[in-house]
Amino acid sequence: MTVVPIGAEPPLRARKLDFLATSSAEEMIGRCRDTALLLPELADALALQRADEPGRLFDITDFPDDDRELIAQTLGQGEVAGVATLSNGITAQMQESVMAGLWRIRFTDADGRLIADCVEVASIPAAVRQACSALPSSISHGPAPCGAMNVMPLLTEIGDRIGRYRDGDPAYVIIFSLFPMSPQDMAFLQETLGAGPVQLTSRGYGTCRIVATGARNVWSVKLFNATDTLILDTLEICGIPSVALAAEEDFRDSAARLREIAEAYFK
Repeated sequence: MTVVPIGAEPPLRARKLDFLATSSAEEMIGRCRDTALLLPELADALALQRADEPGRLFDITDFPDDDRELIAQTLGQGEVAGVATLSNGITAQMQESVMAGLWRIRFTDADGRLIADCVEVASIPAAVRQACSALPSSISHGPAPCGAMNVMPLLTEIGDRIGRYRDGDPAYVIIFSLFPMSPQDMAFLQETLGAGPVQLTSRGYGTCRIVATGARNVWSVKLFNATDTLILDTLEICGIPSVALAAEEDFRDSAARLREIAEAYFK
């Protein structure tokens, strides 16, 4: 199921930390004291973070340009990236670092102007949950279209699951390949659920595209292989699909890795 097409996705090429070993980086590190002070704070926050707790935001908007560039080089680009549009029109562009659970978030206004630049320690940036919190927690629809097969009982099931869902419940997964859906079914399902404010992409063994629908806690999750062939098409009823979330052990691993980087290059 495609609820809304994925547009231009943020680049996800992992930045190598080799930059930090260059003479250019050494000179930049020497004058970027804000970055040197920030890294231990980030490592401490990662060590304390729990997957089920709110994260911590570090504002680097007023850091010098060199510091912000050095932070970008140090954090690199990890597997998960995305965009969330908040109800006030502000857009959050999110990129997980090579250290899971550590994110760079740039907030822009409706004209694309940067209004805030942050680093966040969290399982998922708070902007994702904030954007989704304004969505309705129920669905409504008209009569079944001509040619419909299974969409009406499916919508009843989705509506029931939305109403029963509570924070922390395991995801309820609907796999479209397990039962027949006509083109009319899929079109009506997309029309009923609508498009939501969040688009995420996770790249590991293939590509997973995670798109919020217009109903709270309902997500389109599509998995593609290395040749961009769709291999799994699902609808998940949950808070945030787990494929986008940093796990509990990720925070400890990332804290240790960031401390190693700080000790090796910023002391």
